[in-house]
Amino acid sequence: MPAWSAREARQAIRRGDWRGHTVGLAPAHVQGNLVILPAALASDFLRFCQQNPKPCPLLAVSAPGARGLPALGEDLDIATDVPAYRLFENGHPVSEVSDVSGLWRDDFVSFVLGCSFSFEEALLAAGIPLRHVAQGRNVAMYRTNIPTSPAGPFHGPLVVSMRPMKAAAAIRAVQVTARMPAVHGAPIHLGDPRLIGIENIDRPDFGDPVAIEADEIPVFWACGVTPQAVVTAAAPALCITHSPGHMLITDLLNRDLPFA
Repeated sequence: MPAWSAREARQAIRRGDWRGHTVGLAPAHVQGNLVILPAALASDFLRFCQQNPKPCPLLAVSAPGARGLPALGEDLDIATDVPAYRLFENGHPVSEVSDVSGLWRDDFVSFVLGCSFSFEEALLAAGIPLRHVAQGRNVAMYRTNIPTSPAGPFHGPLVVSMRPMKAAAAIRAVQVTARMPAVHGAPIHLGDPRLIGIENIDRPDFGDPVAIEADEIPVFWACGVTPQAVVTAAAPALCITHSPGHMLITDLLNRDLPFA
């Protein structure tokens, strides 16, 4: 990975010099999941986030039509600074683009949610290896049979991210991430994926498959891709999100996140 600051990473993304996933990019900085909705749906989605803080920990919400979020970065532009955006129409993903400036509307409200990439820095610092990071791959993500708490039209299944670990590392990972509620907090499940509705661990719904060794267990965290599953169920006429693993990199530092 290039040794960029958060601002340098955003500028490279804005220029089109970086289109890949952001795992390990500017690793000291908070990365965010993105959901952009028309203002008419914003209050319901805000309520959805408040009722589902594990998958949707709110970092910032924009004013209608605003492309900047000064609290997350002075030069940040929501419409250009994500490597890949996913466009939904009536709940269906229809395309992925690298810039949504031409689609921008004065009634768009942007929601930035905490991301597990932030707690990965803490896990690595605690000596817990992460195979997808070592391999330069996107984290594996899965739809589950765990329902979210509905708000207005927004409802649907919880999405989780998975990291395989030895049992001792998994115990330590629970301790580390439980102190970081702003970026999903402690895992929601360890062990048998079928208990949460995942029938084939080798085929993630999002991201890249990661091998689980014989002496490891899968550890699952609530994931900020959950809104994309929820958007599919709610079927708004238009919604823009990040493409899974292609996050918004902020100027916030992981070390400055509030701890539980």
